[in-house]
Amino acid sequence: MFWRCVAIVLIAGLTGCAGMNDWSSDTPAAVNSKVAKAKRVNLQTQSVSDLYAPSSNLWIRIRDGYAIEPMNTPLELDQVRWLSARPDYVNRSMTRSSRYLFYIVQEVNARNMPTEIALLPFVESAFNPQAKSGAKAMGLWQFMPATGKDFRLTQNVFRDERRDLLQSTDAALDYLQRLHNQFGSWELALAAYNWGSGNVSKAQKRNEAAGLPTDYLSLKLPNETRNYVPKLMAYRQIVLDPSAYGITLPDLENHPYFVAIDVGNDIDLPLAIKFAELPAEEFHNLNPSFNKPVILSNANQQILLPFGHAEVFQENLKKYNKPLSSWSAVQVVKTENVDQVAKNLGVDPNTLRDVNGIPKGMLIKAGSTVLIPKTAKSSGDISVAMAENASLSLEKPAPPAPKKCAKGAKCSSPKTAKHSAKDTSSARNSSSQRKSASTASTKSAKKEVAKSPSGSTQLLSSKGTSKNQ
Repeated sequence: MFWRCVAIVLIAGLTGCAGMNDWSSDTPAAVNSKVAKAKRVNLQTQSVSDLYAPSSNLWIRIRDGYAIEPMNTPLELDQVRWLSARPDYVNRSMTRSSRYLFYIVQEVNARNMPTEIALLPFVESAFNPQAKSGAKAMGLWQFMPATGKDFRLTQNVFRDERRDLLQSTDAALDYLQRLHNQFGSWELALAAYNWGSGNVSKAQKRNEAAGLPTDYLSLKLPNETRNYVPKLMAYRQIVLDPSAYGITLPDLENHPYFVAIDVGNDIDLPLAIKFAELPAEEFHNLNPSFNKPVILSNANQQILLPFGHAEVFQENLKKYNKPLSSWSAVQVVKTENVDQVAKNLGVDPNTLRDVNGIPKGMLIKAGSTVLIPKTAKSSGDISVAMAENASLSLEKPAPPAPKKCAKGAKCSSPKTAKHSAKDTSSARNSSSQRKSASTASTKSAKKEVAKSPSGSTQLLSSKGTSKNQ
């Protein structure tokens, strides 16, 4: 059996309080903390359908956990008005959030954080896990590449954990706790999450030097950061009293939407979708971090599935007796174009280009990892080293060198040749223009003569002369 072990991880019932240490700016994030605290379920003795938490309204749970004081400023009121004037936009965001909110609220509660923090992805990404900003921030929590690396969110050929719900939520809450410990208030922590802790610290120092208060409302901030906390407070208010603003919240019960399945062997992404019997779009909504058509067992990856579909996945997996993965990975030895690399590897160049997203005309740099169809020689799973460190670097080919002249031959330099060609072209254009002007004058004169009723040559009038000149 190619699937070594399948374990369904119940997201409900997570215990413990992670990340409550005294954070400093140099403190690294915990590695795989979600794995250590997640309760695992033995499918041999338990059924997923027996694991539901008592049903109640998740929105009530969120409201009960509010702990940030409303600002009641014109900025907050403006944001409430803006959102209430766009009920369709708010309703779409609320509907998207229904897949993720229970897990995020669970994590926020486990850390004793205000439940307003669980609403932050509304501000960051409208709860779109595929959201990408112009500055290359990614996912529900909009991690920048450098910040993602600081919190050990893998960004490589195979996956981008800034889009992974479990990993990015864990990292975002670690980050927010660090900022709260640094600044002592959630408003300043949120401002630093948006603008950077260094910028907030500098703004506070400027106020201190001027004898001014250093709280959020007293600092001089960019417009985006100035409106950041009011936006969150506006969502807080709408969740508190949606009917007052013409908003209808989706029904959210207080139990998990999904469970997590450990990946025991590499498995093709289309095959996983087939096993789960889910629409592809819904599968990707829950598993947006996968960059390639294969999910790797050696990358500590998990597949998130709704409860019933997790059971279906397990049953279909048991019945399947063919290889689960059709892809392998290799490291390119030297910098070459796609055709050369494909020839060396014995694969189709178009397949190599398409599956690795390589634009035409680009070279693959030495040391890059490329995905290729699996062969008899590469029948095993992709290694841990590649799963964790794979990168793909491309470069444009160098421009061709100028041709050398034969010994003893008289050659003009490229610059001279360019000017010579330009002069020749100018001369031809000048000659053509003179010839055209002469022809036009002749035709015009003939035309004017032909119009003379007497048949004799007539002088052109000043008006006619002017026109032809």
